[in-house]
Amino acid sequence: MTDLQLGLLVIGAVAVGAVLFYNRRQERAVRRGAERAFGSRHADILAGEPERREPTIEPLPRRPVAPADTRADPRIDYVIRLSGVPLAALEQRFGAKAMLFETQDAVQAALQMVSRRGVIGEAELLEFRSQLETLAASHGGKASAPEMRRALEEASAFDSTCAEVDIQIALHVLGTEELPAASEAFQAVRRPEGGVTLLLDVPRTADLMASYDAMVRAAQQLGGRLVDDNGNALDARALAAIGAELDATRARLAELGVEPGSPLALRLFS
Repeated sequence: MTDLQLGLLVIGAVAVGAVLFYNRRQERAVRRGAERAFGSRHADILAGEPERREPTIEPLPRRPVAPADTRADPRIDYVIRLSGVPLAALEQRFGAKAMLFETQDAVQAALQMVSRRGVIGEAELLEFRSQLETLAASHGGKASAPEMRRALEEASAFDSTCAEVDIQIALHVLGTEELPAASEAFQAVRRPEGGVTLLLDVPRTADLMASYDAMVRAAQQLGGRLVDDNGNALDARALAAIGAELDATRARLAELGVEPGSPLALRLFS
């Protein structure tokens, strides 16, 4: 085999690999878009691997300058440090898109890379970085940013890990149309086919175990028949098993450094 033939084979293999990689990314983007448009069912925590689903609670609004209880996290945020750029200029251009942090000698702009929609695209991140670099140059300042490809790879890995704990728990109460008293611990909606469903968005719920206990009590007080997604009756043993799985999920979130219901969790699972 000549050097020319070998070179052509190598080029062909690289081209095929690039096409496969591109198609894989396109398929994922389409799947994310479909999930965002149509939603998905909550997970039955007793039925095995939980499903990731779109949120039923509106995401927190972004504020131009990050509040004291919010911090950028390099696992989900792409943080660019700018010197010589006034905060007002950043607020005007990026206040609705990124979180801004002012320090003594610089300003940081953080673009969230990971949410329930998945990981942002490389093109969007590149545009954000380029716009900030241009803005810094126009003020005679400088912009310092992490390496993009590595940031996206790490964000993608973290997104996959978070998908394992992104679940909702539902308790269905049949034979009643009465909604329980309003609670910040869980949501309650009437079922189209009759009855009431109580929902717990696990990673977005503070005091997770106490909230689950409150949801169980509320469901039992409605006086109907308590069932799971498949219509199976939920007795005390089944409810305790769900509680044990929830506690394990809470512990897993803690291992990831994401406290359920915390500002970080509300941003990440939005």
